[in-house]
Amino acid sequence: MKTIITACSQNLSGSRASLLATLRTLLAVPWPSQRDVRAWLQLLAVLQWVLSFLLLGTVSLLLLVYLVFTSFWPISALYLAWVIFDWDTPEKGGRRLPCLRRWPVWRHFRDYFPVKLVKTHELSPSHNYIIGSHPHGILCVGAFCNFVTGSTGFAEMFPGIRPSLTTLAGNFRLPLFREYLMSGGLCPVTRRAIGYLLSKNGTGNAVAIVIGGAAESLSCRPGITTLILKNRKGFVRMALQHGAYLVPSFSFGENDLFRQVVFEEGSWMRSIQQRFQKMMGFAPCVFYGRGLTSVRSRGFLPYARPITTVVGEPVTVPKIEDPSRETVDMYHELYVRSLLKLFNENKTKASSWRRKSRWPSR
Repeated sequence: MKTIITACSQNLSGSRASLLATLRTLLAVPWPSQRDVRAWLQLLAVLQWVLSFLLLGTVSLLLLVYLVFTSFWPISALYLAWVIFDWDTPEKGGRRLPCLRRWPVWRHFRDYFPVKLVKTHELSPSHNYIIGSHPHGILCVGAFCNFVTGSTGFAEMFPGIRPSLTTLAGNFRLPLFREYLMSGGLCPVTRRAIGYLLSKNGTGNAVAIVIGGAAESLSCRPGITTLILKNRKGFVRMALQHGAYLVPSFSFGENDLFRQVVFEEGSWMRSIQQRFQKMMGFAPCVFYGRGLTSVRSRGFLPYARPITTVVGEPVTVPKIEDPSRETVDMYHELYVRSLLKLFNENKTKASSWRRKSRWPSR
């Protein structure tokens, strides 16, 4: 009996010593610093955004189609009925959720790059506005962060102004993705949707349009800005028809977030991209960014490069229900001049802002 007790005591002592040694080892392991935790939260915030925009619509569509052939087919049937009932909502102001704009994850999203909004002139709530957003880049990060989320302080800088970012109308045909877009205040880039916001939703509306569109993304490359604007005059005509002031904005650093294989004009690959863009509404870009594990790996996450979005001076536009081509050309020229002025006055400042905002590689 004494032998058994002695053996048990030795085992307990050994287990206690082993446990203490394990605890010492764990305590010796360096814990992640606040900076490391913050960096990972920022990376996860950007990851959920990229996956939402690239995969949410397609995966949801495939899932609903799959459910049709299972015992869960009523889910697909009910959602289809809802979409039919709710079909026109995106073009009638949408269904924004203010809580989504205040979602804490957007602060981490903003700080990853980081994104900064700069105000140069007041925007009166007694008018409506069309904000031209330049350049398109690959995924319009600057436009989304400033005009969809409240993380950069748009509401505080421009009190009484409700921003609405426009995107491809086809995105609002994808299940669940349409709900995600509308909850953030996005609307289709169609005459009907923009006209509703500028004429039937009171004043203080600012409709942000990425003027260059998908075609501009094909020329996106770091350090080089190529805008497609010369023949884009539809937004000017709409501004005249509704008496909405034209406001230029430029996101410095937008083109630095990804690397893209740019095919030269006239090449067969460029012609395939352009034909696809005309048929589908978006351009199939061959691009890459950083991976999830490190900044040196390749993947589909944007590089952490500072973005500074500068909102310029409004161009006063009269209300003309049926503007002539000459009138449209004149105000288009005024807008282009205002945009060039905004760019030239802030390009040097933006470089210093971006240097101050630059974060270490991670």
